[in-house]
Amino acid sequence: MREYLLTLCITAAVTYLLTGPVRKFAIVAGAMPQIRARDVHREPTPRLGGIAMFFGLCAGLLVADHLTNLNEVFDKSNEPRALLSGAALIWLIGVLDDKFEIDALIKLGGQMIAAGVMVMQGLTILWLPIPGVGNVALTQWQGTLLTVALVVITINAVNFVDGLDGLASGMVCIAATAFFLYAYRIWYSYGIEAAAPATLFSAILMGMCLGFLPHNMHPARIFMGDSGSMLIGLVLAAGAISITGQVDPDVMNLFSGSERETVHQTVPVYIPLLLPLTIIAIPAADLILAIVRRTWRGQSPFAADRGHLHHRLLEIGHSHSRAVLIMYFWSALIAFGALAYSVNSASMWIVLGVVFLSAIGLGLLLMPRFTPRAPRWAEAFVPPRYRRRKVLPAAAAAGPGESGEGDQEEPRTPVTVGVSGVNGATAVGPRSRTAR
Repeated sequence: MREYLLTLCITAAVTYLLTGPVRKFAIVAGAMPQIRARDVHREPTPRLGGIAMFFGLCAGLLVADHLTNLNEVFDKSNEPRALLSGAALIWLIGVLDDKFEIDALIKLGGQMIAAGVMVMQGLTILWLPIPGVGNVALTQWQGTLLTVALVVITINAVNFVDGLDGLASGMVCIAATAFFLYAYRIWYSYGIEAAAPATLFSAILMGMCLGFLPHNMHPARIFMGDSGSMLIGLVLAAGAISITGQVDPDVMNLFSGSERETVHQTVPVYIPLLLPLTIIAIPAADLILAIVRRTWRGQSPFAADRGHLHHRLLEIGHSHSRAVLIMYFWSALIAFGALAYSVNSASMWIVLGVVFLSAIGLGLLLMPRFTPRAPRWAEAFVPPRYRRRKVLPAAAAAGPGESGEGDQEEPRTPVTVGVSGVNGATAVGPRSRTAR
């Protein structure tokens, strides 16, 4: 565990330290597209944050290759090299798109080629554990098609959800955390070395997201762009493919005892089929709804619009930060709910806990204008928007008929998200005071 944590920290540190210079490079290179109709931000913001994330990935793999225990992953498996090859290709395509806005079909073809490169180097699904049937071996073509489909779907699901500051990186970090705990349990509890690559990929992915998040939280100083969103989507898919198609369920020796006990014991075998889907459940649902919505209107499935889930949260009255936190909540509930069920599928408390937390989530959705206030003693530890504002000294000195009581709070003035003059200076100079 210590070596995984060290790899995570090195990846996060490299990503964090490189994001600042990459931001300046993006400004100089002109990777700051004009505001589009579907964008939430109101001023050009540099992209290319995926450059820092890619070098963080390289640093994490390099450090892991020189650690005593993790070095065995590189000696016994070619999957880390396959991941690096596919990641380099998809990252290069993303960098070109961030700068030159390449066609969507070209990006789709690049995604399929990147997935094919990983398949050629051994990162592919070999068999599927199907409930009631057992292990089903896949032919080479079946494994290739299934692998490419999972990679393309995951990449585009993450890319679609990248619409608010810190949303995609935070949701993928939550997903990677849940997947790391699952893969580590398979590797450590059952002693299955084939789960080690997926555990390593998840730890590195967590570091990439954690290192980039401080620069990407609202108001974002830099966007990851397609170079980052497609990259983390590919790494997430690689971990799912590794543990789903490479770990042999028969090695776990779970098929013993009564039929009921066997069903409960074999839940960890079938969870790899479900956990990757639950991890991208929110982005995948957004992707499916977007395709149906655009096709219904006679538009291309790749046409951009403002109908995504995060856009709808803003429309009903949620602030930018609260919309992101709500999406975090639902992602964590689904991912960790599936993880808890894989650990103890017979516990009714897990189901009741998920139902209770779902009710809380629905309540948060229905209270878009509720703004909590921190107590006086905790105001120093919370953002300014959650503190109780005091009246100005001039207002306090006025008479009771003019300003009321001296300890009365100053009325809060609503501020539109991203409007000029709210978030300080831009990336290229003083902020224009003219509202767009």
